[in-house]
Amino acid sequence: MRGGERVLVFSKTAGFRHDSIPAGVTAVRELGAEGGFAVDGTEERGRLHGQEPAPVRRRRLALDHRGRPRHRPAAGLRGLHPRRRRLRRGARRRADTEYDWPFYSGLAGAYFQSHPAIQRAKVHAEDHAHPATSHLGTGAWERTDEWYNYRSNPRARARVLASLDESSYAGGTMAGDHPIAWCQSDYQGGRSFYTGGGHTKESYAEPAFRRHLLGGLRWAVGAVQADCRPEKGYTSVFDGTAASLSGWKQAGPGTFALDENHGTLTTVGGMGMLWYERRQLGAYSLKLDWRMRGDDNSGIFVGFPASDDPWSAVNNGYEIQIDATDVPEKTTGSVYGFKSADLKKRDRALNPPGSPDSPGSPGSPGEWNTYEIRVEGERLRVYLNGVKINDFTNTDPARSLRQGHIGIQNHGDADEVSFRNIRVKELPAARPGAGH
Repeated sequence: MRGGERVLVFSKTAGFRHDSIPAGVTAVRELGAEGGFAVDGTEERGRLHGQEPAPVRRRRLALDHRGRPRHRPAAGLRGLHPRRRRLRRGARRRADTEYDWPFYSGLAGAYFQSHPAIQRAKVHAEDHAHPATSHLGTGAWERTDEWYNYRSNPRARARVLASLDESSYAGGTMAGDHPIAWCQSDYQGGRSFYTGGGHTKESYAEPAFRRHLLGGLRWAVGAVQADCRPEKGYTSVFDGTAASLSGWKQAGPGTFALDENHGTLTTVGGMGMLWYERRQLGAYSLKLDWRMRGDDNSGIFVGFPASDDPWSAVNNGYEIQIDATDVPEKTTGSVYGFKSADLKKRDRALNPPGSPDSPGSPGSPGEWNTYEIRVEGERLRVYLNGVKINDFTNTDPARSLRQGHIGIQNHGDADEVSFRNIRVKELPAARPGAGH
């Protein structure tokens, strides 16, 4: 993490006050010490208007208030952060306030409507790469809280990280689509993270919930990257279960180890490839999550014909590379051997190998990254954690991106790369002769 990051937790209320607030402020302070950033708590409205020494103005803000404490800055982000106009926000219970402030409505993503009694419910992670939910497996996360219903669904404007199973508790009113945690990558120049959990003192003693908060805070201050663009219309082709591998086939030596508890496939030996033989794809967006243990090697192949020879994909398709240290046209984000990624953008967007506690350490699993590989006609674009890092157009008549299969590579015995949450969305077909 960059040095000097600070989080301001604002907890002033003007209505009902949860007795969990002190525990929440304490927990964020403890998580800050764990995550490498300083945390200050306040209920003084002047701290939101820049009425403090310049070094303090460099703090990012984590707001925590309810009702309308009559302090809102009229200029939106400019008032909240006058120097940088950026709001990094990791927080809880932020939906029950400022009901007539359009800026805040967009920032929060949805407004509170009601809640039933505190009770146990099942939460399901939808995003398995974001640090706030990457620790959650494929099963339900069962916990007790005060579960909010919202006036609208944030799915169209935010990336939903986790949702509630309304059949697991009484009082849900969102017709079975009930987001409970979400994020926005760029809201008026800042990042927004929301979680609907944390209304009980006991929440802040739960290891999984504390990790959920720490992941949201680390993303909010920019210590780790994630794709927080809204996501709709994708169909899963690998969801972490053995059943979802029925459409896949191994070509060449080696294999992939399946961990159904965490929903991952991890490379074993090689050089081979696991490819999706069920159907060819034309114009589409392919998304998947991946992480490296260290300086490992793998990649995603697109646009190749059906074959049990992995070299067919090399010679007839294109590989989007995963490799920490190779030459520019053969490292992470490159179209292997053809075009380097924009390395400055790639480096800013990339979560490097290594765990949050010991980045880059040998044997650590690494943090997750998300690729979007977008194919339209002969044009191929690569997005890393929501940032476009490569834009390539095929001009080789011996190859074509207009129709082909997709696959993931197991490169060799020394390499260990994991994949999960592979999904596809079909796009309108490009016009014949068009590059995009």
